[in-house]
Amino acid sequence: MAADMEDAPRLHTNSQTLSLSFTSSLIQSSMRLDAPDELLLDYTRAMMGCLLLNPAPRRVLMIGLGGGSMLKYLHRHLPDATFTVVEISQAVIDLRGEFLIPPDSERLRTVCDNGARFIREFARELVQPAPPARFDLILVDGFDGAGLPPALSSRRFYEDCRAALSEDGVLVANVQADTARSREIRQRLSRAFDGAVASVESDEGGNEVMSAATRPVLAQCGADFEARWAALAPVHQATLAATSTRLQRALVKGFPLG
Repeated sequence: MAADMEDAPRLHTNSQTLSLSFTSSLIQSSMRLDAPDELLLDYTRAMMGCLLLNPAPRRVLMIGLGGGSMLKYLHRHLPDATFTVVEISQAVIDLRGEFLIPPDSERLRTVCDNGARFIREFARELVQPAPPARFDLILVDGFDGAGLPPALSSRRFYEDCRAALSEDGVLVANVQADTARSREIRQRLSRAFDGAVASVESDEGGNEVMSAATRPVLAQCGADFEARWAALAPVHQATLAATSTRLQRALVKGFPLG
């Protein structure tokens, strides 16, 4: 998220919701005032398909904070997980109180930095004698007023993300749907992950959620999908109701087991 004045975050409030936007009128994040931990925008619910791919991530990296919708949801429902959130705009971070985002703690660390630079430095640290623990889940939702920044959609960025993931780790990225650029992004992501990418479009349109991992992880999820779905908590089943069938179809068709 860009940090200049033209891209300063803007709040919009009505009797039911608080929303965040930048220069355009496009809503980047939205919160129900009476249910601040719910996921209101469909693309954020689609990104929770990560819980079928990796049901219990212990270390989560989020690039892009916005109104903190996904952070609040996961922070509440994954009590054993720790979270690192990287947000480029201090102005966005300063709005965390407005959106009832939890304060930093032993479970949550917020970093004001460029997400691509953060993950690049993390990847470099992995070759040191005492490397940091890799992430089980990386969520990339770093849109600004102009869309998805090139630094967060380059092949180098995706390669750094792969290096930063644990063996069963999953990357989930929000991109603009059905455009020439989204097809280019999928190709870059596919090259970084040896073709192991599954994608679904949000019901609201305009967003495509791309999930990448090792091929065995995606194939196993496709094979075990019904059992994994049954094991999900009811709150996650309700969250994923609109996109679960599309995700299952993408996994079963694209990544047969064996």
